[in-house]
Amino acid sequence: MSAQPRRRGRLTRSAVPVVLGLVVFIVVWQLVVFLGRYPDYILPGPWTVLQRFVTAWTEGTMAPEVAATLQEIVLGFVFGAGIGLAAGYALARSRVVGLVLSPYLVAAQSTPILALAPLLILWFGPGLLSKIVICSLIVFFPVAVSTAVGFRSVDPRLLELGRSLRATPRQILMTLEVPAAMPSIMGGIRVGVTLAVVGAIVAEWVSPESGLGVLINLARGSLFDIPLMFAALLMLALVGVGLYGIAVLAERWLVGDRG
Repeated sequence: MSAQPRRRGRLTRSAVPVVLGLVVFIVVWQLVVFLGRYPDYILPGPWTVLQRFVTAWTEGTMAPEVAATLQEIVLGFVFGAGIGLAAGYALARSRVVGLVLSPYLVAAQSTPILALAPLLILWFGPGLLSKIVICSLIVFFPVAVSTAVGFRSVDPRLLELGRSLRATPRQILMTLEVPAAMPSIMGGIRVGVTLAVVGAIVAEWVSPESGLGVLINLARGSLFDIPLMFAALLMLALVGVGLYGIAVLAERWLVGDRG
């Protein structure tokens, strides 16, 4: 059997449990609403949420908020992951850097981003920059740690082989270290891309200008449109799943499909 049919078979087998789980979730949700006789302003049913989801798109409510949140997520992730990759490599290859930076990294990660967000808004202003900084901070730590772990786990004999062949430091990095550390790095990327979504919503709650986080708060508060709030949550979940899927595809392309 060729690789293409085998890959399609694996995708089919992977999709079946996901679809079944979604169906069970929707059925249970509808049963809870029906048996509990909850009104829409307490717990709307899945069909009501789907209708409100479609309406929010057709009337133009959803699109600008999704665009604003995606911009914050993408920019925050790019900056946070980029700095995290550089810091992770420095932590792995320099004992001094590890001793100096590690306590501060752990202290910063131990402080909830929700507590730091108001201070960051004060420093960088209520606009896009502060939201990018918040997303970057929440992405930075898992990417830095996974990168450091990946480079530290590279077989020293592999590096000795490269040096014995008179490879330059750049050649050793690009042809030996990076490929060997890539599975661990991509694990941090997958975690970071989902945390970027959390960072964007936290930033939008602290500095409510635009985005899905603002729409959720408006629907829950002044509009008292609970189906719209659920629709925004659904859109947020779709954004997170979509970005995670892109990270998985990138990992398969860079590391290879080992399934």
